[in-house]
Amino acid sequence: MSDLEFDVLDELYFVQSFDHLKITLGWEEGLLRETLRTLLDKKWIRCYLHPNEEIFGDDIDFVTSYRKYYYLASKAGLFAHNSIDHYE
Repeated sequence: MSDLEFDVLDELYFVQSFDHLKITLGWEEGLLRETLRTLLDKKWIRCYLHPNEEIFGDDIDFVTSYRKYYYLASKAGLFAHNSIDHYE
């Protein structure tokens, strides 16, 4: 897991919007987009159309709608995040 992936997952213990992540992390949009894409490909995050409406598989149009989505760490993502010792 990269430091960037770790930092994003650290914010996704609760559902968060793209804008919230961008502001909180202070990253450029492209960096956040690519990091979220990597985490999605690894199945370490889930996408939501609204904070309580998850979207799956082919319904996810990440390329054009990533700014509109909300994100949450998946069980696998939480496990990976907690298995890394970044706090030393």
